[in-house]
Amino acid sequence: MQRSKSVVIYAATQNLAACQYLLGHKSIGSTVPYVGMDEEMALELAKKIQI
Repeated sequence: MQRSKSVVIYAATQNLAACQYLLGHKSIGSTVPYVGMDEEMALELAKKIQI
């Protein structure tokens, strides 16, 4: 259940750091597989951000 909730939170907020905290991971790299993020998702997210 902990993993599922983190995935839902990530989908809603795109906040990987929050998921890392909720899962108790020391490394953000450990968190990425849990939320199902891949390179394509990261690039799509980057395209949405305007600077």
